[in-house]
Parts: sequence; C-alpha cells; structure tokens
Amino acid sequence: MGHHNRHFAGDPHALEGVWSPPTSAANFCEEDYAVSRYFAEFISTLTNLAYVYYALVYMYGPGSKGLFSPRYDFMSISLLVLGIGSFAFHATLRQSMQFADELAMLGLVWSLLQGVLTIGTKRDRILNWSMAVGFPLFSAFYISNGKIIYHASAFGLALVLITIRGHYLFLWRNPPFPEAKRVWWKKRGRRTLWLLLIGYALWNIDLEFCTELRSLRVKMGLPWAWVLELHGWWHVLTAVSASWFMDIVREVQEELKDGASVAGKDSESERLKEL
Repeated sequence: MGHHNRHFAGDPHALEGVWSPPTSAANFCEEDYAVSRYFAEFISTLTNLAYVYYALVYMYGPGSKGLFSPRYDFMSISLLVLGIGSFAFHATLRQSMQFADELAMLGLVWSLLQGVLTIGTKRDRILNWSMAVGFPLFSAFYISNGKIIYHASAFGLALVLITIRGHYLFLWRNPPFPEAKRVWWKKRGRRTLWLLLIGYALWNIDLEFCTELRSLRVKMGLPWAWVLELHGWWHVLTAVSASWFMDIVREVQEELKDGASVAGKDSESERLKEL
C-alpha cells in the first residue's frame, strides 16, 4: 500500500518467482523473491494480515451471531478488502494487483469519510448514494488513466475532509457531545494520528534509505533482518490506527443515534401533552 516514484527493481531473484516478472509500476525496498518463490515481497505480503485480523476482530466480536452471521459495516469490509488486495499486490507485484491495492486504499478512506459525513445528518441518503456512485466512477477513470497523481489527490482530499468533519463534530457541533466523551475521543484520536504518522515516517525511511537498510539487513541476517522491513511496519501501524479510528467513529455514531432517539421521545411527549 502506498506508492511513490521510486522503483527498486532488478533484484537477483526477481525472475525466479511464480509470478515473475514483476510488472507493477511500484516496487519496494524489500528484495523480490528473496525468501519464497510464491511471495515477491515476503514481509510486505504477510504484514497485510494485520488488516484482515482487525477486520475479523470487529466482525466476530461482540454482536456476532456465529461464523456465517458476522456483524459488519462498510468500514470493516473495506479494511478486510484492503488486506486481501494489498496481500495480492505484494505477493505478485503485478500491475493489475497494484490497481487492486490502490483502489482498496481509496475504499478504506472512502469508508471512513462516509462514516464521519453521515453521522447525524439529515442528508445521509443523498450522501450515501453520491459516494456509492462516485467511487466506481473514479475507479474506472483511474484504471483507464493510471496516473498516481490522481490517486494521491483523491486520497489526500478524503483525509482533509475527514479532518474538517472531525473538527466540526468535536469542536463546533451544537449541541456539543458530553465533555467527558469528547475529551476521551480526542485523546484516542491524537494517539491514532501519532501512530499513523510513525508508520508514514517508517515508510519514507524505507524509500529514502533503501541502500543502507539493505546493507544492514545483510549484516543482521534472518530472521532479525525482517525487523528492518519498514514497509511491513507501515502496514501493521496503519491497520492498528485505522481500527482505532473506526472504533471512535462507531462510538460517535452510537452517541448520535441515542441522542436522536431521546430527542424523538421528548418531541412525542410534548405532542401528546398538547393533545
């Protein structure tokens, strides 16, 4: 997940894998097929299981009715799809799977945006339909065009909108949420943001200092060298931070539903009194 203008190709075993040769525009610092002929980037593939894990933790946590009746929402499904899509991309380094990974990234941030935009608004149905139509249209455009700038712009715009909406809900909404809950959500939100930023920093170190990292990995040897596969840490930390943020969104949604329910009962009581 996450792509760039650096391409670390031409590794010694790059043509020995089941999925060789790599055809993706993105190729990361981890050496291709260095561990297994079935996984182009071994650690960057397996660490995507973190997304799958956190999606399943929600689906089969409290409220689940068994193996074939999990609870789910758009956010948990998008997290699961991202884990599968990114797993397939890093395992194969095929261009088709890179598109799957990139669109799954957008799907995840799209689900978070949908979660915060449709919290307690009267235009939820219009927003849901607009986003449901907009995502496949943009996906078709991006696949036909293939320029990463469009993907990065859409991803960045969604993050900006999520941030603005979050500020409104926690700082400007009237009536405000209970103070204790606002403080708790903001504290957890900051922790989530810091974890995401640490992951982003590790991802960029992996890009900018690939030569030095590869040299250190050789000196350390396996399995300790895997600790320095920093793109894998990006997967793990973004999986955790996304899961934490989803928990906050769900709690805010529940608070608004409870508030709307109470308001509705009060309104009904007032109407009966007037009768």
